[in-house]
Amino acid sequence: MAVADVNEIIIAYLVVNADIIAFFAPTLPRIYCPRLPENAELPAAGLFVRGGSSTPYIPGILNPNFQIDCWDNNPIGARALYRTIYSSLQGIQNITVTVDGSDYLIMSAIEEVQGQDLQDIDVPTYYRVLALFSIMIRAE
Repeated sequence: MAVADVNEIIIAYLVVNADIIAFFAPTLPRIYCPRLPENAELPAAGLFVRGGSSTPYIPGILNPNFQIDCWDNNPIGARALYRTIYSSLQGIQNITVTVDGSDYLIMSAIEEVQGQDLQDIDVPTYYRVLALFSIMIRAE
């Protein structure tokens, strides 16, 4: 079996998480990789792998580091989305996620850097909270 895309695994976990679904209700969760599409409806999140590690001895075990950007049109809304994603990821262990009919395991997740409040300089009505997570995944 080939190693799965870790971005897909994390998005698949988040879009079915009860807290994430409740946050976005009544619409579907808006979580994109790697960035939000132009004119995306807010609030929304973008995530991507920014680095990490793996081992040649166990090729299917990956430890990617994710950057997660939580966006909204006000700083309180961006922070509320960050807190929801934080509570959905922080400290989880041994969570099975299905992507395209195959099961993968999120072995652990921990925040590396607490959410940082930022304002977009090009679009001053866009606010974001940037957070960094280290997530260990069995991706095969």
